[in-house]
Amino acid sequence: MQTRFDALIIGAGPAGSSAAILLATAGWSVALIEKQPFPRRKVCGECVAASNLPLLDALGVGGDFADQAGPELKRVALMRGSHSVWADLPPAAHARYPWGRAMGRETLDTLLLARAQAVGATVLQPWAVQAISGVAGNHRCTVRQVEGGRLKQLQAPVAILAHGSWEPLPEERAVQRLARSGSDLLAFKANFSGAQLAAGLLPVLAFDGGYGGMVLADGGLMTLACCIRADRLDALRRAAPGRAAGEVVEDMLMRQCKGVAEALDGAKRCGAWLASGPLRPGVRLRDDDKVFRIGNAAGEAHPIIGEGISMALQSAWLLCAQLEAARPGRSAGTQALWQRDARQRYAADWRRHFIPRLRMAAALAHLAMRPVGATALMATLKRFPNLLTRGARWSGKISSITDGAGLGAGLERGMPTSALAALHRPLPGEQP
Repeated sequence: MQTRFDALIIGAGPAGSSAAILLATAGWSVALIEKQPFPRRKVCGECVAASNLPLLDALGVGGDFADQAGPELKRVALMRGSHSVWADLPPAAHARYPWGRAMGRETLDTLLLARAQAVGATVLQPWAVQAISGVAGNHRCTVRQVEGGRLKQLQAPVAILAHGSWEPLPEERAVQRLARSGSDLLAFKANFSGAQLAAGLLPVLAFDGGYGGMVLADGGLMTLACCIRADRLDALRRAAPGRAAGEVVEDMLMRQCKGVAEALDGAKRCGAWLASGPLRPGVRLRDDDKVFRIGNAAGEAHPIIGEGISMALQSAWLLCAQLEAARPGRSAGTQALWQRDARQRYAADWRRHFIPRLRMAAALAHLAMRPVGATALMATLKRFPNLLTRGARWSGKISSITDGAGLGAGLERGMPTSALAALHRPLPGEQP
């Protein structure tokens, strides 16, 4: 088995697999390390905004996504108690990809991982990272086979962290355990068949101590996901001793949100509720890093705006553009210097694109979770429902990083030719 690579990528979610596809397509030798077997369900709202569809096409999975994803999302709603406000979602500027859709992570992640393997990435799955050490230009990673316990030592000049925020590296786990409190947000998700949710509608849910959302994804399944404060969940569980946390959350959502009760009328839950957390919204890029970070390993927004998958895919593109444009060669003597410069440029791009989303998501989340704030928000939106449309635009759902403005030119300098060609290739039946 090969043990020396140009890049090690830890985590094979949308961020890690996308980075592996891009780098392998550009001629890099890549090891993609994932500890979970696929397909696997994962706590996620599962919305894929229209801004990502050109990227999926360029990554080589656009056709499969188009064939399997849920209906096009054209309407948005805010639901709280017995009240709801609806508005149109804005279409994206890209002529071929005006509307977002939803796809379960068990499907999306498997598509991207298979594509990474098809273009030449070495996939280690299920293998778990035990330790990572070294410096830019000489990273060493100890991995353990989950089934069997074999250990291997991998080495590469470039290391990219793409693990989820709830799956920290070994040296980060103790810090997360010590930091927990009653204000932590815990995430829940379940899928339902036979749900009564209108096709194309994307409801956002607001309730005391949390927020959530619903969407129709692939296979006709509805995803119901939410985040709830730990102290609020504790109180609910004390009032229903012996019941599973997910079931308690489901009952609460049906009581506190008429829209959820209507959507679940006659529906059947498929599988158990999934839970994870706590969420740690914020920026994780560090000036003293020796590694690169993408996806939730780089930073995380409150999921109320449904941009988690967007930030995963788009951060991978931002980083790979910098890596491919900046890499001067494979000389060990130049590694630390060019990686430092690439890391700084990537961090600047990342902050420019994602900090506004983090700020908007934080403001909406805190309004939605607090009774006074949520009441004022609902009253405002009833008078000005088009603010929902504007909010979707402000959250980045319709502006692709491949557009000619902004970062487009930088991507065109850095991306592999095959990926760029896919961005501009006509679809069947279109005129070139």
